[in-house]
Amino acid sequence: MSPAKRAAVLIADDHDNQRRQLRLTLEDEGMEVEDVPDAAAALAAVGRRAFDAVVLDVNMPGMDGLTALVRIAHSDPRVAVVIVTGETLIQRAREAVLRLGAFDLLAKMPEPEDLIGVVAQACDLTRRRRAAHEAAAGPSGAGGADLGIVGRSPAIVALLDQVRRVAPSQGRVLITGENGSGKELVAEAIHRLSKRAEGPFVKLNCAAIPRELVESELFGYERGAFTGAAQPKKGRLELADGGTLFLDEVGDLSIEAQAKLLRAIETGEVERLGGTRSARFDVRIVSATNRDLQSELAGGGFRPDLFYRLNVLPLHVPPLRERRADVALLAAHFLERFCAAEGRAPKRLDDEARAVLEEYHWPGNVRELRNLMERAVVLVEGEVVTAGDLVPWLDPADAGGQEAVGLRGEIEKREADAIRRALESAGWNVTQAAAGLGIDRTNLHRKMRKYGIARRPGGA
Repeated sequence: MSPAKRAAVLIADDHDNQRRQLRLTLEDEGMEVEDVPDAAAALAAVGRRAFDAVVLDVNMPGMDGLTALVRIAHSDPRVAVVIVTGETLIQRAREAVLRLGAFDLLAKMPEPEDLIGVVAQACDLTRRRRAAHEAAAGPSGAGGADLGIVGRSPAIVALLDQVRRVAPSQGRVLITGENGSGKELVAEAIHRLSKRAEGPFVKLNCAAIPRELVESELFGYERGAFTGAAQPKKGRLELADGGTLFLDEVGDLSIEAQAKLLRAIETGEVERLGGTRSARFDVRIVSATNRDLQSELAGGGFRPDLFYRLNVLPLHVPPLRERRADVALLAAHFLERFCAAEGRAPKRLDDEARAVLEEYHWPGNVRELRNLMERAVVLVEGEVVTAGDLVPWLDPADAGGQEAVGLRGEIEKREADAIRRALESAGWNVTQAAAGLGIDRTNLHRKMRKYGIARRPGGA
């Protein structure tokens, strides 16, 4: 390991000989080690510099190691912390690993190979977290592109900051947001920045599977549990052991499935359908829904006890209409992606096309924009995608969903008729029609979209 890449490790232990032995073991592996005799000194050291790993003894005078763990996580949530504990405190330390976000625990005076292995893994995790954080907050303003989340609007910047804060913890996350807003991408980002990043990321869409099959998918089944169960099958909870289970549209779970999921969460055990034995699992659950689950509690559609188990760390993904500064950036991203996938020459949006996209209401959110750009890559000839290419593909009822009535409705009807006449007189040449109406092309395209007036082939 070259000096420029040496891992920086902090050791906090009040026993001089033990601290010295830990330090020598890690230094022999080429690590740069700083050691301190108590938790207060450890917090001060973390405040001074960035470490790749922190090794904390549990029992220290004054502040104990578990309290220091919580404070270090608040100060630098990306640094991985290893807890060292005596045998009499092994259960308490294990609770710290599971609940307080420690990376791992070691028995007092661990074997050198155990210490080196765990600390090296902790350093690797810290570096990956920091690399992802730097990519998400990079100078390009493209937000968390390396996490699959593209955007630079204030709403997305705030969301990415929340993702970076909650990811290192062990707490369950409930992601809310409209269909197509990117909830799954947020769940994947949380997993990639978590201590479970090397573990599996298992998904279950609770709305896409018939209700009678959800339980078998979630908990698994034994051979003969029901007709067609020819072989035993692990459920998603077992498959996600050591990693993250993403329950998409969790609000669609039946009350029966909710009760069984609640029991599994409380006991940490799962029993397959048709089985008699329970299996332990260690899974972080991240859920998502487009429903207002709090409103459904009163109506009995969702169990309050399960809701409060899942809603430990809430995140909300804003709809695309609330992040208009991201629309052009996302469109360019999708154009580049689909051009590469289709083996086509690069395409770009002209200024009027970008203006039309930014004005649109996006009822289908990012998913609708993605589909629109894929359509443009396949169907638009040439390297420039214009507003005229896009307008016929947009929903003319995006602006509010209610028909105009009264005087306003009559005015809009007359305006739509005038636009149609102007377009027909100009042979559906948008530039000429706009000049005849005394408005610019961009404004005419917006009005055509508003009134559902499709551009005729050959119009410009």
